[in-house]
Amino acid sequence: MAEAIMMPALGQSMEEGTITQWFKNEGDPVAKGELLFEVMTDKANIEQESEVDGFLRKIVVPVDGTVPINTLIAVIGGRDEPIDSIVAGNVAVADAGNASVAFPPAASPAVTQSSSERIFISPRARTRAAAFGISCADMAGRGTGPEGRIVEADVRAYQAEIADLAAHAPKISPLAQRVAQANGIDPTALAGTGSGQDGKLLRNDVERAIAVPAPTAAAAYADDDEIRVIPLVGKRKLIADNVSRSKFTAPHVTVTLAVDMSETMRFRKQVLPSIEKSHGVRVTFTDIIAKAVSRALIDHPLLNSTLVDNKISLYKHVHLGIAVSLGQDGLVVPVVRASDTLSLPNLSVAIKKLAAKARDGKLEPDEMNGGTFTITNIGTFGVEQFNPIINPPQSAILGVCAIVEKPVVVAGEVVIRPMMNLCLSFDHRVTDGAPAAAFLAWLKEILEQPYLIFTA
Repeated sequence: MAEAIMMPALGQSMEEGTITQWFKNEGDPVAKGELLFEVMTDKANIEQESEVDGFLRKIVVPVDGTVPINTLIAVIGGRDEPIDSIVAGNVAVADAGNASVAFPPAASPAVTQSSSERIFISPRARTRAAAFGISCADMAGRGTGPEGRIVEADVRAYQAEIADLAAHAPKISPLAQRVAQANGIDPTALAGTGSGQDGKLLRNDVERAIAVPAPTAAAAYADDDEIRVIPLVGKRKLIADNVSRSKFTAPHVTVTLAVDMSETMRFRKQVLPSIEKSHGVRVTFTDIIAKAVSRALIDHPLLNSTLVDNKISLYKHVHLGIAVSLGQDGLVVPVVRASDTLSLPNLSVAIKKLAAKARDGKLEPDEMNGGTFTITNIGTFGVEQFNPIINPPQSAILGVCAIVEKPVVVAGEVVIRPMMNLCLSFDHRVTDGAPAAAFLAWLKEILEQPYLIFTA
């Protein structure tokens, strides 16, 4: 019997994937356990095996096609088995130019805007929009509900916006309006010269705008300039979508605190030889900070949490994400499970193994999912302050900056100390400034007295 092959969900935050390779062609026999395709998530490229025997009857999503999870991407069946009903019942193919497919979950009420986009809207929001003659298509991208769903409050906000625009809309003569429409001119961008306080827009005002040629993008470059265009596709697009969704969904607040790293530097120098001898790893400042963070989060569980479907989940253990740069290929965030239970040497080993697998593109899905807090360190580039973006559905992320010698006041005297800024971004829906600052203050205390790492 023919089987529908769907885009797999390879993580709790994954919403879509990109097909990077098909290991079989249409018509080829496929055995259970054979590699079938490779999918790129926002974190890594992952090879997928076939779960059934048969023939690859149809590839619905070609290479470089990006589709939501649980979307039909292929059909495996008998050599001559009819498959039209499976394809027709599972997928709506969009513009072939980008090979995009839209197929939202059946349980979510939606309104089709076009063949490539569906708008999710609650029943109450739909009723209000219809009552006031508002097109659901006009509300696209305005939803503030779960996963961008349009709720009644969004419709009310849109009504208020339209009313405000109408109240402040420039006055324009009927003839000027027709001339503007005929020539593709936006009248709201023009200043009117008519009589009256508001300066009504007249035909002459529009005609003057028509006479001035609009600047083009090419006009900004000299003839001998070379312009390189980098398409926003693949992993870079997935990263862009992920951080945009995080920034516009979670109200980010960033607090920064300076830490005197003198004692941590002394501590590292003391433990370095013995750990290198016993475990074969060279402990870094990132390792020590990761251990300190794991310790501090146990006392501040709201920072070690996730927010999904209006539910804040707190966790018994810290599952620590460590951002790893892949250069121009973006970054990934492998997760160290239960980092709070690991000794400093074992934590250092785990971080280095995951980082190496990340750079080699060999991370498994479960090594990138389930994180409860993330650390991102760009101090090696000399950065002294930044605003890291939360890795959803987590509630916080810690940005680690460069260690820089600076003059500070200690016991009434100005001395030079190695100072490092810690930048904590947190989701204001989950916690507030005071608890976040308390966590950061406790982390500072641990790093300035690093033996506190080993307290219960």
